[in-house]
Amino acid sequence: MTAATARGGRTASTSLFSPGREWTNWGRVERAHPALIARPTTIDQVVAVVRMARDRGLTVKAVGAGHSFTAIAATDGILVDLSGMAGLLAVDERLRRVTVGAGTNLSQLPALLTPFGLALENMGDIDRQTVAGATSTGTHGTGANFRGLAAQITAAVLVTAEGTVLHVDAGRNAELLPAVRLGLGALGIVVELTIQCVPAFLLNAVEHPEGFDEVLDEFWARAKSVDHFEFYWWPHTDRVMTKRNTRLPGDAPRHPVSPIANFVEERVMSNGALALMCRLGHVAPALTPGINRLATRVYGDREYTDYSHEVFTAPRNVRFREMEYAVPHRAVPEAVRAVRALIEKNDWRISFPVEVRAAASDDNWLSTAQGRASGYIAVHRHVSDDYVPYFREVEAIMRDLDGRPHWGKIHFQDAASLAPRYEHFANFLAARDRLDPERLFANPYLTRVLGA
Repeated sequence: MTAATARGGRTASTSLFSPGREWTNWGRVERAHPALIARPTTIDQVVAVVRMARDRGLTVKAVGAGHSFTAIAATDGILVDLSGMAGLLAVDERLRRVTVGAGTNLSQLPALLTPFGLALENMGDIDRQTVAGATSTGTHGTGANFRGLAAQITAAVLVTAEGTVLHVDAGRNAELLPAVRLGLGALGIVVELTIQCVPAFLLNAVEHPEGFDEVLDEFWARAKSVDHFEFYWWPHTDRVMTKRNTRLPGDAPRHPVSPIANFVEERVMSNGALALMCRLGHVAPALTPGINRLATRVYGDREYTDYSHEVFTAPRNVRFREMEYAVPHRAVPEAVRAVRALIEKNDWRISFPVEVRAAASDDNWLSTAQGRASGYIAVHRHVSDDYVPYFREVEAIMRDLDGRPHWGKIHFQDAASLAPRYEHFANFLAARDRLDPERLFANPYLTRVLGA
C-alpha cells in the first residue's frame, strides 16, 4: 500500500459495510455479534465510519487478527476490520523509523524492513497479530534489557470519537504518547504507527534442557547475562527447557536449522506432538505426567544462528487458552514455585508447559512493565480443557505478588483491583475522558478493566 492509498482516497460509503456475522477470537474464548462490519482502506473512510457510529448510537471497535484471548475487540455495534490498511507507508532511513498501516501483521514486517537493513528490536514468539493489536495490548518478547513492542512506537495517528484525525508524536500531543502507545483500543482507532527499528541482526540460539531449581534460582542473573533468555517448565517434571538468544551483526555467518530438522522440531514436535499430548491428556489425564517427562527428554537441545525474526517467532498451530502475569523480577522464583505447588496440591494434570520470560521497565502508562523490570509467567490450557479453575488460582498467586495481567490474555480482574497496580492509571483514565468522553469505543471488557 502506498502513502497516498493509506492517507487519501474517497470517503466512506455504504459499500464499506457488510452485514454483521458472528466474530470469535483465535482462542475460541470470546464471541460477538456485531451489527455491521466495516472494511476501510483509507483514513477518510475510518473517519466516516466513526461519525456514522456516533450518529446512530452504535459503539465501534477495531479488530486485528483476533489473537487476544479476551473480549477486548468485541462489539455489538460496528466491527472495523483494518486488514485493508496494511503495508509500509514511509521510511526514515536516517532515524531508522518506519511508518506502517495499523492492520499490518507482524509476520509481514520482515519482508518490509529487510530491503532497508532494518529489524524490530524485539519480538514475541507469535507473529500473527497486527501491529496495532499487538502494541495496544502490550505484546512483548523476552530480554532483561529490552522493552515491549509498544515502547518502540515514536508516533501514532488515530481517529478519535469526534471523527477527527489526531497525530501523536514528540511534537504534537506528546503528552498522550504514554497512553496511545498502549491504549487498549479505548482512546480511538489507531490507523498508523511509526516504529523505531534497529539495524538488521542475527541471533545465535542455544536451546538446552536443565534442572528446575538450578534455573529458577538463577533466573534474573541468567536473564541479565544474555540478550534474550526464557525457559519453559513442563509440569510434573523437574526439568525446564532454556533458550538463550545472543544478538550478532547482520553480516555474521548464518547457521540455520536445516529444513528437515526445522520441520521435525517446529511442525512435528512443537505442534503435532503437543497436539497429541494434549488430546491424550484430555481423555486420559493420568497419562500426562509420563508424557511430560518424555517431552523433556526428546524436545529441544539444539544450537543455530539465523535472522532475528526466524529465531524470535515460531508457528503455533495448537489452539490453546492463555493467562500471563508480569511480576517484579525478583518474585519470579517464588511465583513459579507457587504454581508448581498449586498443581501438585490440586492433583491437576497440566499438559502445556509454563513459559517464563523477562523484560526491561518502560514508561507506557498501562504497560505491565511500567516502572519496573519484570518477569513474565504464562500458563496455558488446551482448547478442549477447562481453564477456569487453574487460571483463577494462578491469578491469586500473582495478585499476591503485585502481578499485572497481560491485557490481551485471560484474567479476572477489574478496574478496582487494577488501579492500585499502575502508577499512572488515573492519567490513562483522564486521557480516555478527553478522547472518548461518551465511550464510543467502549465494550464490556473495557468497562470491566477501566470502569464506565
